[in-house]
Amino acid sequence: MREMLAGAVATFALIPEVIAFSFVAGVDPQVGLYASFVIGIVIAFSGGRPAMISAAAGSVALVAAPLVHAHGLPYLLAAGLLAGVIQIVFGLLRLGVLMRFVSKSVRTGFVNALAILIFAAQLPHILGGGWATYALLAAGVAIIYLMPRITTAIPSPLICILVLTVAAVALHLPVATVADLGKLPDSLPVFGLPAVPATLETLEIIAGPALAIAMVGLLESMMTASVVDDLTDTPSSKNRECSGLGIANLAASLFGGIAGCGMIGQTVGNVKYGGRGRLSTLFAGAFLLILMVLLRPWVSQVPVAALVAIMVTVSVDTFDWSSLRALVVHPKTSSIVMLATVLVTVFSANLALGVTVGVLLSGVFFTFKVARLLKVAVEEDAVTGRLTYRVSGQVFFASSDVFVEAFDIQGAIGRPVTIDVSEAHFWDITAVAALDRVVQRFQAHGVSAEVRGLNRASSTLIESLDSPVAALQG
Repeated sequence: MREMLAGAVATFALIPEVIAFSFVAGVDPQVGLYASFVIGIVIAFSGGRPAMISAAAGSVALVAAPLVHAHGLPYLLAAGLLAGVIQIVFGLLRLGVLMRFVSKSVRTGFVNALAILIFAAQLPHILGGGWATYALLAAGVAIIYLMPRITTAIPSPLICILVLTVAAVALHLPVATVADLGKLPDSLPVFGLPAVPATLETLEIIAGPALAIAMVGLLESMMTASVVDDLTDTPSSKNRECSGLGIANLAASLFGGIAGCGMIGQTVGNVKYGGRGRLSTLFAGAFLLILMVLLRPWVSQVPVAALVAIMVTVSVDTFDWSSLRALVVHPKTSSIVMLATVLVTVFSANLALGVTVGVLLSGVFFTFKVARLLKVAVEEDAVTGRLTYRVSGQVFFASSDVFVEAFDIQGAIGRPVTIDVSEAHFWDITAVAALDRVVQRFQAHGVSAEVRGLNRASSTLIESLDSPVAALQG
């Protein structure tokens, strides 16, 4: 029962966002709602992260909108099919391991940015709503936070929806309702292939958008799964989640719905109110179908303010408030990555772009940090005059110039030289080329240079590239 009630909370939280995202994509609300309950039901079985809520999402809608405006809904459904295939292949190739490259700072920035976007998405429903809207909103937030002190048998958001709906109807309050958001479905979705010609031209039209939909959906789902991992202290199968999302998007497109991905706001709400297993995900999708088709007359009367109250509390609980204090404690580079992720995500309203920028910044900062650890110390034998350059650290594309510049060629003329790399590792062809360059510069000035201490991996790389250094190893 706890799982089902938590799923019901997620369902009510889905309704306004899915309808809003449908308008962003340029399709009827029922297209987004059809997709949401098909995706929810399918991914409950096929997904790799229990308790995660997936549906028609804003990030996918942003990518899909240009295709809809240019070619219409059938081409969007065809792109959703192709995106699903791409996601299945992504999972089968076990590329979910790429999530390891997303740092903690990026994840924190992602969560904080999403909390801000969730709150910002509620502002159009709040501003200019009138006294009744503000009163219901305040009452809804109070119920959600205070009711758990009385009972936790029923999630407080459900109590909020029930109480505010009864109050709005009984008092005839002038507030917006779910019916005002757009046309709700009045029948079950129908199975069918997209009405597009099976030609190479069609593939050329949908290939780019399909790849974008697939990548954005995968990234947002993987990030959402990681957030649930942290919230529940349980692992998930990222590869299965990739393939599961692909299967769900295939099903959604075949039933006339837009492709989707993980919904972090609704997922956090589900987990917060007790959702831990696949039943909560399954019930969220099934309950959405029941609400939209069988209980449509009653759902239509639910005040939007009640749904907004749920999402406002979710945004407050989603934001990592401790990260603000950590800004002055954590290394500056980590704080910069977190803030960059937040700013790019918020101002672009594109979660995928924000995470991409954060990952790239993390990589750049890490590369510079490792490059600075390279040290080259020189020792002179007072008897023989031999110079020994002891190299320690990682030699790769970012540290290769530092490596080359550390050798004093002019000062070594007339004396033998040993390059001791027993405490160093050569990672790539740029590093090998740097070593070649140093040796060749010594030889060009008549200096006899010997390379000593190459580890097995570095030696194998040098030999595979036919480097002249291979003949100088001591």
